[in-house]
Amino acid sequence: MCGIAGFSGPDVYPDAARPLLARMIHTLAHRGPDGYGFHAEPGVGLAHARLSIIDLATGDQPIHNPHRDVWTVFNGEIFNYIELRAELEAAGHVFYTRSDTEVIVHLYDRHGDRFVEYLNGQFAIALWDARRQRLVLARDRAGIRPLFHVRAQGRTWFASEVKALLAALPQCASIDPAGLVQTFTYWSTLEPQTIYRDVQSLPPGCLLAIESDGSETLRRYWDWTFPDAADSAPVREPRSVDQAAAELRELLVDAVRLQLRADVPVGAYLSGGLDSSGIVAMIRGFTQTPVRTFSVAFEDGEFDESEHQMAMVRYLGTDHTTLRCTRRDIGEAFPRLIRHTETPVLRTAPVPLMLLAGSVREQGYKVVLTGEGADEVFGGYDLFKEAKIRRFWARQPDSRMRPLLLQRLYGYLENSPVRNPAFAQSFFGQGMEHLQRPIFAHTPRWATSQRALAFLSPELRASVGDWNPLDAYERTLPAEISSWSGLARDQYVEAKSLLAGYLLSSQGDRVAMASSIEGRVPYLDHRVIEFANRLPASFKIRGMTEKYILRRALSDLLPQEILQRTKQPYRAPDSQSFFFDGQPLDYVAELMGADSIRAAGYFDPVSVGRLVEKCRQGRATGFADNQAFVGILSTMLVHRGLDDGPRRDAGVTWQRSSTADRTEPALIH
Repeated sequence: MCGIAGFSGPDVYPDAARPLLARMIHTLAHRGPDGYGFHAEPGVGLAHARLSIIDLATGDQPIHNPHRDVWTVFNGEIFNYIELRAELEAAGHVFYTRSDTEVIVHLYDRHGDRFVEYLNGQFAIALWDARRQRLVLARDRAGIRPLFHVRAQGRTWFASEVKALLAALPQCASIDPAGLVQTFTYWSTLEPQTIYRDVQSLPPGCLLAIESDGSETLRRYWDWTFPDAADSAPVREPRSVDQAAAELRELLVDAVRLQLRADVPVGAYLSGGLDSSGIVAMIRGFTQTPVRTFSVAFEDGEFDESEHQMAMVRYLGTDHTTLRCTRRDIGEAFPRLIRHTETPVLRTAPVPLMLLAGSVREQGYKVVLTGEGADEVFGGYDLFKEAKIRRFWARQPDSRMRPLLLQRLYGYLENSPVRNPAFAQSFFGQGMEHLQRPIFAHTPRWATSQRALAFLSPELRASVGDWNPLDAYERTLPAEISSWSGLARDQYVEAKSLLAGYLLSSQGDRVAMASSIEGRVPYLDHRVIEFANRLPASFKIRGMTEKYILRRALSDLLPQEILQRTKQPYRAPDSQSFFFDGQPLDYVAELMGADSIRAAGYFDPVSVGRLVEKCRQGRATGFADNQAFVGILSTMLVHRGLDDGPRRDAGVTWQRSSTADRTEPALIH
């Protein structure tokens, strides 16, 4: 795991490139504290910050092919590199390292841009082809590792994090109103857009080629796909739940086996739920790897899962460390979180995971396996069951009984929307007119998040015009989604929005790498995703039991209390983490004060003042208020970070912003 940065263009020369590369890569020292590597030649500059995990002796990057005319820097891991290397050596390729990185240049020599299709891993890759004077950028299928790029000054610039780009291009240090509005709706921007004007994110499963003449081709080499629900005889392999569970077990065990590959010790997160417990149980039962586990516990019972965590520790006999996290810990660490996320967030949940990663590092570990992704792959969230009930309800909209099924959801919430039947019918009844649209399941969540837009300043709101979040999101979806089942549509939107845009970034890569920790996610092995996507919806949600097939696959590895436990999403205290004895933390008082809000220009100071007072008094108990508060505070922290460095403009002015106004490479499927 590492950080990468660089640039290409006709005016790039080695002597001038090296100091600029150093300036960029040094901002990513947290991603790669074990050393830096550089390569510069006419046309390109590549930089790498290394976190040594595989081939500690000879794996320094950049890595080249035997002719030294193909070079790469790479962030991530190629888990099947041993098998790939054996195939390539059998075909006559000669290697000079034992690293997983070297297979990339050999695969490119052999297969061209299709090299990425052979990789099983989590990666962000920059590859320079000196023969053709072309730069290739590629990102893993699920979007586990980040990769940002921008066209400026006649060059293409890229980096693992935006801060490396800003070190060379301070003119990009400006928040895009459209990106902010998207974040306050979907919890992240719509890729390739980012929160920063002109900076783009390479979408998951995509490869971008920049040719010698500056032309660009963006190709999607992989995507989440599902069978056509209208097919009267769809191919359903395997044909029974038992067969499916057995095949899934085999796939998961192999994914875990591959992701344990490292030349350093590997640990695992243990949340006390089905997903992480299953990963630890498979390590324990099917590998020789010593099991070292880590978890986070809370002082608030509503969020704490330590009882279930310790039950699994006793059951599996792991060597375990628990980090206890208080509200004050969260509030005081929040500014550091935003320095690493580089984008506003709507919840504080990433902070304890950032602190946990620090604890893992203190224990001498660099790698942890996590249970992330299982909910998206196997239908684990209440959102999926909620959508199932709402579709059932829509068949008889006047029914008084059908909406009562909603009371079986969100039992883990202290202020659950289903506790009041009348409110539940009103809340979950919104958006029913979108029943046939792919975004149907997400309309209640997005409506709640969007309430934060009421706090925007009139000038910023005007700059985005009559933007419609549902229409905007649907324009990003593949045409064939309309033929998929309801659950498949819901899973796709969830995977492309919350998973890729928030969970794998702000709550995944960024918080782990803040302490130089690599997180690995076996449930997002692309073979597991592809297998699960072929299964009928009833294999994933049976009645009101979520992740049914995963429970069956793990049935003999876990105790019944874990197997039968209803999903409890990981959460943390939000606005309560910033006020103590009726007073805000000092930086909160400063940033959320009327003068700071007015000077920044993003929000209306009067509306924000009312929200702050509500939170100070402890009356902000709903999702909407808490998300708005955390979103505004994190935006102000991003703004302060930009103000601390060079900016393009001394003041803030808003112009009409639209991603449609930008020239972007055509996406080839």
